Amino acid sequence: MVITIPLVLLLAVALAALLRFRAVGAGAAVVVALFGFYLAHTGAADTVNQLVTAFTDALPGITR
Repeated sequence: MVITIPLVLLLAVALAALLRFRAVGAGAAVVVALFGFYLAHTGAADTVNQLVTAFTDALPGITR
C-alpha cells in the first residue's frame, strides 16, 4: 500500500518543529511563508514546481 502525503503538509510539520524547538522565530516563519506565497505568483513558480517534482520523482530510486 502506498501512502501519499502532500508536500505542503510535510513543510508545515517541518516549520512547526522549527518553531517548537526555537530554531527559527515566529517573525522569520512569517517571512518565509509570505516569500513562498508571493514566489508562487511569479514566473519562477513553474521552475520551482519542476525542480520539486524532479526531486520527489528521484527519491524512490535513491532508496533502493
